[in-house]
Amino acid sequence: MLYGGNGYTGELIARYASQYNLKPVLAGRRKTALEPLAQKLGLPYKVVDLNDAPGLEAALMDCALVLHAAGPFKDTSKQMVEACLLTGTHYLDINGDIQVFEMLKKYDAEAKARGIMILPGTGFDVVPTDCVSLWLHKKMPDATDLKLAFASLPGMISHGTATTIASKLGEGGAVRRNGKIAHTTLGKHGMWVDFGMKRLFVMSIPWGDVSTAHFTTGIPDIETYMAVKPSMYRILKLQFLFNWLLRTSAVRSYVKRKINKRPAGPTDSERSKGATMVWGQVTNRKGEKAIARLQAPDGYTLTAHASLLIMRKILEGNFKTGYQTPASAYGEDFIFEIPGTKSITGFEPIDR
Repeated sequence: MLYGGNGYTGELIARYASQYNLKPVLAGRRKTALEPLAQKLGLPYKVVDLNDAPGLEAALMDCALVLHAAGPFKDTSKQMVEACLLTGTHYLDINGDIQVFEMLKKYDAEAKARGIMILPGTGFDVVPTDCVSLWLHKKMPDATDLKLAFASLPGMISHGTATTIASKLGEGGAVRRNGKIAHTTLGKHGMWVDFGMKRLFVMSIPWGDVSTAHFTTGIPDIETYMAVKPSMYRILKLQFLFNWLLRTSAVRSYVKRKINKRPAGPTDSERSKGATMVWGQVTNRKGEKAIARLQAPDGYTLTAHASLLIMRKILEGNFKTGYQTPASAYGEDFIFEIPGTKSITGFEPIDR
């Protein structure tokens, strides 16, 4: 089942499904949104509300897995994962929220008992960064510090990422220190990073890898960064003056309305010209460092391919029970199964 198949990313996944010999059942709340897409793609569909627990369980009864693509995931993932546990259905999602990763991790024991896998983050966040993290950890097993940075070309962040950021305005950032998640200032640190293709300025943000990279590698100190204009970074350094305002529902609602007025996503032509760049660095107690750089397709295209690849693997019986991350389940080389991905520095698949 593909829940949220009528959204921009969900529709893209549904369109690409035939390339992987998959025929998902499209699901969501509104028949008027699902039916036209289902007819266009020749796919079955089910209308079910996430808050209708009996209806959701009934819809999942004959499904081996669900890919949950209906955010905001902090409001929708709990209902779906609990229904999956009751029905013995593998749970996947395209979430990128630290809070959601940490919540889903608590279902690990239940998932193992039910013989299913819970694997959130099957897309742009966190597949490429998770694979880079594991590769770096294997290159330097005694690493104590991990820094990850990403940049999207031509520079537009996704609708979902923008909405998640808007929902957390004024709340600051997050890092991992000594194995624990610690709250800090959004953009507390900034630096220039050589991505191989470009040298860009990045600032620290509360990205999903603060949760997932620790699960994958066990590295105790983790920071995540996103490319921004230096002028934006300078403005954010003054955020302590107006965080109280950003936390108000009026401001958050205004920002979300502005985001919703934007196109749901880029055209196929625009996506084909986009790219995702990832940089990672680990450091050990001796001060030794290892770096990896990676180039992948734009975030939307990457999410579609990665999600479908994982779906196919599970249906072929290739999965680990319990809570997993993309790299913990499928290894650091998984990223190279996604068309258009290439290493820029260091990071090479083992079997090449």
